[in-house]
Amino acid sequence: MTEEQAFLTKPLVLAYIGDAVFELYVRSRLVDGKYRDAHDLHMKSIRYVKASAQSEIIRSIEEMLSEREKDVVRFGRNAHSNTVPKHADITDYHAATGFEALIGYLKLSGQDERLSEILEASFEHIDGAYGRGKP
Repeated sequence: MTEEQAFLTKPLVLAYIGDAVFELYVRSRLVDGKYRDAHDLHMKSIRYVKASAQSEIIRSIEEMLSEREKDVVRFGRNAHSNTVPKHADITDYHAATGFEALIGYLKLSGQDERLSEILEASFEHIDGAYGRGKP
């Protein structure tokens, strides 16, 4: 898919892909670390993939985003689905959708190097906020 085609993709579709990409990235990073028990891995991964963490991530990396990337985040944040978050503040949920849309956009447009930069910055931000190895 070209960058333009990805940019024109519906934001919730981008977020759908971005959610899966980010989840796989987090799980892979945690498995590479010291955590080996499946339950422990799951509990650790929650700190990265929950809406409040993704909302925090997007605020922390905003300055490193291009104008087009900021547009994708805004489109994702403003997209309205019929889903109501059960365990998240609605503002965090919308910001997290924007973050996931960005990840999906980068993945679908084949911007793998940029995707890696954003994923690494995201992971490191949460590690710094919660401390390595802490729940």
